[in-house]
Order: sequence, then C-alpha cells, then structure tokens
Amino acid sequence: MSEKGDSELASVVENKQSEVPAVSENGVNEAMSDLEKKVSQQIEYYFGDHNLPRDKFLKEQIKLDDGWVTLETMIKFNRLSSLTTDFTVIIKALQKSKTNLLEISEDKTKIRRSPNKPLPELNDQYKDSLKKRTIYAKGFSLETSLDDIKEWLEGKGTVENVFMRKDAQRQFKGSIFAVFDTVEAAKNFVETPSLKYKDNDLLVLSKSDYYNMKAEEKKKLQLESKSKSNQAKDRQKKAEDAEMESLYEKTGCLLKFSGDLDDSTSRENLHELFDPHGEIKWIDFSRGAKNGIILFKGSAKEALEKAKEAHGGTLTLKNKETTWEIVEGDTEKEALKRIIEDQQESFKKKRKG
Repeated sequence: MSEKGDSELASVVENKQSEVPAVSENGVNEAMSDLEKKVSQQIEYYFGDHNLPRDKFLKEQIKLDDGWVTLETMIKFNRLSSLTTDFTVIIKALQKSKTNLLEISEDKTKIRRSPNKPLPELNDQYKDSLKKRTIYAKGFSLETSLDDIKEWLEGKGTVENVFMRKDAQRQFKGSIFAVFDTVEAAKNFVETPSLKYKDNDLLVLSKSDYYNMKAEEKKKLQLESKSKSNQAKDRQKKAEDAEMESLYEKTGCLLKFSGDLDDSTSRENLHELFDPHGEIKWIDFSRGAKNGIILFKGSAKEALEKAKEAHGGTLTLKNKETTWEIVEGDTEKEALKRIIEDQQESFKKKRKG
C-alpha cells in the first residue's frame, strides 16, 4: 500500500512528559524506549493535524468504524512497518505517550484520534498561524535522512511536522520546512545564531521571509531575462540594419524569372533549383504569380549558369518554360528598394512576435 508523504513527512512531536516516568498498564513506572518514542511519534503524525486532512486512505478508514482503525491496517503503512509490526510494542508506545491524541480500543486491536481533539478548522486564522509557526532551513547534505533531521531538531523546540523538500526526481534538495507548536518557538529557532548541521552553515528563515526572498529572486531573474532579451533584440536590429545597408551597395545579385508558370509554383521550387548553386537571400514572389525576382547573396549570373549546367542547359519551373533575366541599372535599384522595404516589414513582424 502506498503511503502518501511517508518518505518526506514525519511527526516530530516531543512528548511533554514530567520528570516522573509514565506509568505502565501494570502500574510500574516505565520510561519510553527509543523505539517506543519513534513508534508513538509516527502514529501520532499519521493522525495529526498536518497529515490527516490530506491522507485520503486514512480518512476513508476512519469513516468505517466511528474513527477506529485496526492495527492490522496501521502496520501496512511503510514507515511504521519499518519500525515495528508488533502490536504489543505499538500499544505500549501509545499508552506511554502523554499527548493524549490517540485512544486505544478495549481489546487493544484498534486506535483512533481522540474525539476530544478534533482537527482544527482550516480557516484564515489557522492558515496564518501555521505560516507563522513554519520555518525554512537550507544547507543539509543531500544524503541526510528524515531521522537525521528529527534527531538534529531535538532540544530546539517542539516540532509538529517536517517536510523534506525534493526535486522533480524525488531527490532531497538539502532544505526543509519545519512546523513548531508555537509562533514563539519558531521565532526563537530562527533567531538562534549560527545554526549548523554538522559542519554546514544553515540558512534559516521564517516562511514569510523565505517567500519574500523567492519573490525577490524571481523579480531579479525576470529583470535579467528582460535585459538579455532587449540586448538580443538590439543586436538583431543592428545586424538587420547592417544587412539592409549592404543591400544598397549590391549589383548583379538580382535574377528575374517569368513565364506561364504553374499556379502551384512556390518559393520552395526556386530553392530546389538554386540552393546548390548560390545562396538565396530573398524571393519576391507570390504563389499564382507569373513572374518574380530572386535576390542572391553573390552573383546572380554565376548562380544561373551553374543551375543551367546542372539541368542540361535548360532551366524550367515545374516543367514550365521560364525566362531568366539578370536585373540591371535603374530596374535593379527599384527592385532592391522594394525588396529592402519588404524585408524591413518582415523583420518588424518577427520582433513583435
């Protein structure tokens, strides 16, 4: 059975026990063993304020029998079963707990959250309190486990919940959110100077300050991205302007074609003819037209001769007889002017897009 959040969330409830050890069922004073403490904390996490509202499976189970859930069901939860599947250990651990969160059935086969401790109402007041009681800490080594973090948090205040932040590949990112039982406890933790995990310095913030920090980082990235985009547009415009400028100085680069062309003739057909023989910079032609002009980067005459040679001396468009003519003189200047205007309009549309 899959246990939602089992790998990343856990209760770190510290039992507020008095100096007198808990009294066991047989009346003998007994302290909780490490295992019993872990078992009680884990089960109390399952039924706690942070997990239960979002745990679909457990919510379905508590509807079946007036809130009671069998121990048989509980030991199917991965994290608990990794600690123990012994009902006796589980019952003793819960009997010794001082949180009073859970009740044990008379036959000791079922447990439930105490009706005297209902889930808090998820209103704005609760959400605000939860936010103020939550801290962010970053700087843990990536191989750190949940148990390592729980152990490190001991003695630093009563922690209700720990969330290990993970990336898209479900790998620990080295940072956590931890929820303390009071706003004051969270504040004291954040204000603790020079907190370290082993030899690592930690960045510790309130949740509000963390979100403010992320908002500033996002704003900075957006400004940098906008600046880079503007710089790229400026470079593109300069390159386009330079290219336009160079066109005014070109001669012998225009090739006019005309004839009873097929209505399906396209620019792609012209590229097929000439791309192996000369680089085409622009084609002034619309599908269905009977004539057009090709602007080559180099010599139009040289490109035409190479294309003719490659096609046995005769060059046609889609098997239609075609007249080819090098554009010169005033006609060339007028054609270049029109092509430059068309290119500038095209560049403007691209920049807006």
